[in-house]
Amino acid sequence: MTELIRVVVVDDHPIVREGVTHALNGDPDISVVGEGTNGEDAIRLARDLLPDIVLLDISLPGGGIEAAQSISVTCPSVKIAMLTVSERNDDVVRSLRAGARGYILKGIKRSELIEIMRELYDGGSYVSPGLAMRLLSETIGHSPHSGTSDDPFSALTAREEEILERVAKGLSNKEIALDLPIRETNVKYYMTNVLRKLHVRNRVEAALLAKEHWKSSDV
Repeated sequence: MTELIRVVVVDDHPIVREGVTHALNGDPDISVVGEGTNGEDAIRLARDLLPDIVLLDISLPGGGIEAAQSISVTCPSVKIAMLTVSERNDDVVRSLRAGARGYILKGIKRSELIEIMRELYDGGSYVSPGLAMRLLSETIGHSPHSGTSDDPFSALTAREEEILERVAKGLSNKEIALDLPIRETNVKYYMTNVLRKLHVRNRVEAALLAKEHWKSSDV
């Protein structure tokens, strides 16, 4: 890797923040360029430093999810990941809606955290596996069409699967259109169908569910 992954770490607990910073700075490909303790810090650091990734806790003073929402609007190039103890489904969903690409549980190993930072930097997404599988199960179980099929992925056409596969790899609509090749407007049309069939709200949720589905299918 020729360029450093620039990360901002925001957590109101000094021991946690210092530990995460130390762990990330120990990797030669990652540099923590800023630290903060609250939602205002997160927004200011994202705006002033434009890091590659902002890593923040949900329970920040001022609101971690609210900070994520603001950052995703004002600094769309900055990737957001939540680092938290919360395993609540609604916190996961709210974070993804706010623009987070990662949802990481505290207590994760240093090596895993570093790999997640690389995956996010490369355009990918991450939710702790147990949480992602639980969300997938609930999405299927609560689907209004769940009585007709136990697997919403079976409703996808071959073209929709191709689109979803590339979304899961972090490609934009424009990149997908060039890769297939098809019109960018067609990519948007197919993604609308994918979101509807999988009963998810955005492409990040679709990508996360797809990864877990494919992983479980390979077992």
